[in-house]
Amino acid sequence: MKTIRARLAVLVATAAVAPLLAYGVVSLQLLRSATNVSVTEEAETAAEHAAGEIEKYLNHNIDLLTAVASDLQFARLTLDQQERVLRNNVQAFPAYTELTLFDGNGASLASTRLLAPTLVLGAERPVTERPHIAPIQIDAAQLPFTEISLRLDHAGPPVAYLVGRLSLEQLWRAVDKVRVGGRGHAVLVDETGRLLAHGDPAMRASVARGEDLLWHPLVHPKPGATLAGVERYTTDKGVEMLGVARPVGALGWRIIVEQRAVEAFALSTRLERFLVMTVLTGLALTLFIAVIWGRSFVRPLDALMRGTRSLAEGRLQERVAIAGRDEFTELGRAFNSMADRLVTLQADAVRQERQATFGRIAAGLVHDLAHPIQNIGNNCRLMLQLYEDPQYRQDFRRMIDREFPAIRRLLEDLRNLARPIPLERFPVDVARLLQETAERISPIATQAGLTVTVSPASTALAIEGDLFALGRVLQNLLQNALQATPPNGRVWLAMREVDGRAVIEVGDTGCGIAAERLPHVFDDYVTTKRRGLGLGLAISRRIVEQLGGTIAVTSEVGKGSVFTLSFPAIPAQRLLQQASA
Repeated sequence: MKTIRARLAVLVATAAVAPLLAYGVVSLQLLRSATNVSVTEEAETAAEHAAGEIEKYLNHNIDLLTAVASDLQFARLTLDQQERVLRNNVQAFPAYTELTLFDGNGASLASTRLLAPTLVLGAERPVTERPHIAPIQIDAAQLPFTEISLRLDHAGPPVAYLVGRLSLEQLWRAVDKVRVGGRGHAVLVDETGRLLAHGDPAMRASVARGEDLLWHPLVHPKPGATLAGVERYTTDKGVEMLGVARPVGALGWRIIVEQRAVEAFALSTRLERFLVMTVLTGLALTLFIAVIWGRSFVRPLDALMRGTRSLAEGRLQERVAIAGRDEFTELGRAFNSMADRLVTLQADAVRQERQATFGRIAAGLVHDLAHPIQNIGNNCRLMLQLYEDPQYRQDFRRMIDREFPAIRRLLEDLRNLARPIPLERFPVDVARLLQETAERISPIATQAGLTVTVSPASTALAIEGDLFALGRVLQNLLQNALQATPPNGRVWLAMREVDGRAVIEVGDTGCGIAAERLPHVFDDYVTTKRRGLGLGLAISRRIVEQLGGTIAVTSEVGKGSVFTLSFPAIPAQRLLQQASA
């Protein structure tokens, strides 16, 4: 049954568990891949949108400054007119807080300020008509601003520069508006990695101090990488982030949209947990169903196995109860029907065996009793005629003494077979037992032309048993040996000690026993003789087993047989002590 359970477990694991696990693993991988793509695309979209807004904001203000420069460059206005134009544009475009026109030497020509201008033409001057954007600075109100310079080649003076102070408060607002998820924000850095704007209010001080983000993997990407990129990294505070970088126009600036990885992949994590729980629930349900189904499958087999063992042990009344309408139910019914049939057959066999046994007993009794009763009856009839003949009376007495012991022995065998012989246990000298038994049987052996020899052991051997019963067993074996051995043959008794046991052998050089009959020679009513019930060896075995010994036989047709008896040996000192007592 263990093999069937193991096969069922392998079947369930192969047919259900393995595909479900494979589905869970593949689904988790696909979910993670899809979530990563989705989160990254969302951050990329926010970054591209923010970069576009910032670039649009800067380009719009540069275009405004370029338009003012065009008015100053080609209108050939006086200085008063130029100042008026500058002031009108400052009022029209509040993003510029100050506009100043400088000559080639850096001297102020016209300005929107009534007092001395605060703008200064620095050493970094545009050499072409392309605008030059100065690094972002923080004013007294903690607001960002930058200075944009334009070169005017065709103004009144040979070379002039228009410098405007552009407030970047709107740029900060544009960066602040970028949100990804609940706490995702944007970071704006220039080409050197200096912070220009930060969506996290806690980082405004860092922007004011002009700190940089040189540690950031998206600020200084790997060599050969573009300004755009996607990274998953850990900040200096140990927070894992997901960041997406996009360039801002041709300024060399970079906007980075970053979000905590825990938040970015929160939905993915919940879905993964849900998927894992679903797969585990499915596995648990599958295993539960498999266990229930497996038990329902194995339970009938267990019942059939128990029933089969019961029948094998002889409990023919055992039956199996298998509910259902499947093949197992039919098999259970067939098993019960077989058991019923076995009971019937056993009863028939017992009845037939009893009849056969009674028949063998009756035939044996008729055969064995017929001759002595016939002799007794004939001699009784002659007794009436020859009663006065002394010689006949002696012959009649000898006949009675011969035939009645035979009848008595036959009846004694039947009684001993029906109930165990009461035995007494005393230390028995094996050598003496063999010698006395050989002496009792020697006259019969001499009449049959046979010799009986005894081979004692080198040391004294003693066993615990019943002297009369052991003598009867040995005498029975010797009589069988004499009857099976032709004249001039030999019958012997031998003894030896083997591993603390006393071994007795009774052998002959007779006709032997066929191999197919050897396993049954100790059964009741089995005999190869023409007379007798076949009870001698059966009774002998019962006596030997009652005394804790064993009996066995080896034989070869035409060469003879050897019966071997084995008993637990006892120390010879006990026998000596008993003899001295």
